[in-house]
Amino acid sequence: MSDAATSFSTARGATPLTDATPGSRPMPMRWRRHTWNAAIYTMLIVGAVAMLVPFLWMMSGSLKTDPEIQHVPPTILPREFQWHNYIDSLGKDKMDLARTLPNTVVVSVLCVLGQIVSSSIVGFGFARFRFRGRNALFLIMLSTMMLPMQVTMIPLFILFRWLGWIDTFLPLIVPCWLAGPFFVFMFRQFFTAIPEELMEAARIDGAGTFRIYWQIMMPLCGPVIAITAIYTFMNTWNDFLNPLIYLNSPQNRTLALALASFNGQFGVSHVNQLMAASFVTMIPCLLLFAAAQRYFVENVAMTGGKN
Repeated sequence: MSDAATSFSTARGATPLTDATPGSRPMPMRWRRHTWNAAIYTMLIVGAVAMLVPFLWMMSGSLKTDPEIQHVPPTILPREFQWHNYIDSLGKDKMDLARTLPNTVVVSVLCVLGQIVSSSIVGFGFARFRFRGRNALFLIMLSTMMLPMQVTMIPLFILFRWLGWIDTFLPLIVPCWLAGPFFVFMFRQFFTAIPEELMEAARIDGAGTFRIYWQIMMPLCGPVIAITAIYTFMNTWNDFLNPLIYLNSPQNRTLALALASFNGQFGVSHVNQLMAASFVTMIPCLLLFAAAQRYFVENVAMTGGKN
């Protein structure tokens, strides 16, 4: 009966309901899908190459001599690798890596710890405590993200000067211990998704609020902690404006300030060493991003969770 129906529909010019036989032309929908995927991958590859060209040029230039960098037409690979550019650029008279690197590490590590601790506590409070005006306070906190840094720059400088914190690391570290709205939002979203029965079981066993937060909630939010640490570390490590405002002494310089000073003094005559110093300052961020790349994908799915 089915063969007769198929023959009748074919005789009337209709397309048979069965799939295409082996060796026949692919369906138009399949071709469109393959073409669309090929176009997407092509655009991604072109974009990746365009983003990598400046980075590869910096790596190549860090191993050249100054005349070779300024040569026209430019050479892709150095004629002779100048490895001493890295040693010369990181010396005491230029980048002073022995002093600026510990300063940057101390500020970055303390900022990461402060952001994780403070943001998780505030996010836990918004997610698990019921009090009047909770949603209004949460919206007010999120609305502070719309304030540009230029609006609060002068009031903060006046406050820190009144406290006597100028030319110290405190203006760079203390704000990170007061919770950031974006990270509070991420912690709050994650804590809200955890079943309430888990906290009730812990309370039955005699656990207090702080113990629930520290021993139950925090071990579960590994992806949020990783994302907070990555973003905070990268922002602090590459921060130039805040150290420029609050740090005056050369012994308190961070890597970003030292690199800017190197560019102002030797950038024209030592371009190869400037590229070498820039590459060295990028290494921690590159390694951190490569090691924690999967957490960026998890962050997209996590922040879209239920409220």
